[in-house]
Amino acid sequence: MLKKKAAYSVAVVGATGAVGTEMLNVLAERKFPVERVVPLASAKSAGEEVSFGEESVRVQLLTKESFEGIDIALFSAGTEVSKEYAPVAVKAGAVVIDNSAAWRMDPAVPLVVPEVNPGELAKHQGIIANPNCSTIQMVVALKPLHDHARIQRIVVSTYQSVSGTGKEAMDELAEQCRQLLSFQEVSTNVYPYQIAFNCLPHIDEFLPSGYTKEEMKLVNETRKIMGEETLRITATTVRVPVFIGHAESINIETAVKLPASEARAILSMAPGVQLYDDPQRGLYPLPIDVAGTDSVYVGRIREDESIPHGLNLWVVADNLRKGAALNAVQIAEALIG
Repeated sequence: MLKKKAAYSVAVVGATGAVGTEMLNVLAERKFPVERVVPLASAKSAGEEVSFGEESVRVQLLTKESFEGIDIALFSAGTEVSKEYAPVAVKAGAVVIDNSAAWRMDPAVPLVVPEVNPGELAKHQGIIANPNCSTIQMVVALKPLHDHARIQRIVVSTYQSVSGTGKEAMDELAEQCRQLLSFQEVSTNVYPYQIAFNCLPHIDEFLPSGYTKEEMKLVNETRKIMGEETLRITATTVRVPVFIGHAESINIETAVKLPASEARAILSMAPGVQLYDDPQRGLYPLPIDVAGTDSVYVGRIREDESIPHGLNLWVVADNLRKGAALNAVQIAEALIG
């Protein structure tokens, strides 16, 4: 844990990106005790102004001298930047909370969702990994059910918004919609195919197995966070034309029967979860409704009639907040006690 102080110097690496911007917003909104905030970015963005609460702060160039005097460094600038600069930040005395895939599966690095496995924080050696956005919302919803009925198998299909790729992807979706509605030819740059009014079953690179890296992140990260190395999981990840908010259709098989009514009761009391499940009244979570919120929303809970101990759930969360920035700030909050 960090040395107890009245306020902390916090660096945000990748401060001008979609997640970095949200990290600054969340720090301010939750009144994290910040003595000094240092937004850091590449030469392309250095010198820009970013918002921190009601303040405007100038972005500084990321260098190996950037972390002197920094207590906590929130990283969201990609794997290569994290690999190069996170050890530098730790050597300078900072605790790194990293949002990239660089350290997630390192056995020496805790992979933490505060509602699920906060005890892992005590094991950190300077770097703490923030899980993948789709993993975070899934384990927040499933861990309370796992504790009660022991999940034996997970089948998950995700419907992930373009903000998971970044600001350029959000701009591409907006521009393609404009082009199509103006009867113009669609231009593609970020994605290999048109994303507007389309779904792409392709997130990250394909592996020889036929799965993508994104799909295997869900598998491997969930096992690590839940502490279940042999948990059976299969995933299909799909990019959809939504700006903010990831949705997941999840089927679980449990060791003992878990009635839908009991699952609702468990989730209604689960930390970080909002139960939004009354289909007879048309109530179920939608990405458009959860954008800008902090909870993981669960609905469409129903028993799987094809197996004795099966359950279906629909899980939605803001991927920029709980799926990234908020989870990182919650880790920082846990560190300062």
